[in-house]
Amino acid sequence: MAATSTAAPKKQGFQGVRHAIIIIICAFIVGICFYLFFLGNPNNFANGDHEGHPLNMLGTVYKGGWVVPIILGLLCTVIAMSVERIIAISACSGKGNVTKFTENVKAALRNADIAKAEQLCNAQQGSVANVVLADLKAYKEMEKVNLKLKEKVSNITNAHEEATALEMPTLTMNLPIIATIVTLGTLTALFGTVLGMIRSFAALAAGGGADSMALSTGISEALVNTASGIATSWVSVVAYNYFTNKIDKLTYAMDEIGYTIAHTFEDKHPEEA
Repeated sequence: MAATSTAAPKKQGFQGVRHAIIIIICAFIVGICFYLFFLGNPNNFANGDHEGHPLNMLGTVYKGGWVVPIILGLLCTVIAMSVERIIAISACSGKGNVTKFTENVKAALRNADIAKAEQLCNAQQGSVANVVLADLKAYKEMEKVNLKLKEKVSNITNAHEEATALEMPTLTMNLPIIATIVTLGTLTALFGTVLGMIRSFAALAAGGGADSMALSTGISEALVNTASGIATSWVSVVAYNYFTNKIDKLTYAMDEIGYTIAHTFEDKHPEEA
């Protein structure tokens, strides 16, 4: 069996941030600054003092303690990664509507117009177009070699799988980080909640009216961390599922056209079976 030489698909546009640690560090810096200078603004507290009673929700969140900036850092990371994935996946989708592109390529294949299909790919660009171009290249190569039909179709299918595998890292890059924050946000919230409850029980153990402020502070810390962590996990779940769905649609389009190309070749060359 002759092996097809599938070149790496052409890359166009933004391919994603490969060094995600840079985004994470910047996100945590933003989260810490937001906590210190926005939530911790003296105007959010009675008498302009952080030890005073919070005058609004911002001051209440600040009272959540040092776990809050960690949760804010996680939230900023999700937001930054989401923006990065939106730009990258949009570039991978190409310059036009993927569904319309898929239908146009399939129509060209039904008419055995390979040149038209290649023109559509060059105009569309993106991951789907790159995979289709690799399939079409294999299609034309198999028309020139002397092999059985099943071997030729198998080579076209292998070229499709190889091209798809080369594109997938760009599509899924940094998604594991968002998936990790789904759990990490909840765990960090639980950690902050436990710390707040420890402070509350410590105030109860001390007894006396003088410790009522410590008791309320501990309860506030527990509830603020719980709410912040749940909100972070919620955003992470929505973002992860959204991008997973977008990637599934792109891979489905790749597989749909790849299936069409393989069967078109089989239909156009029945005498080789």
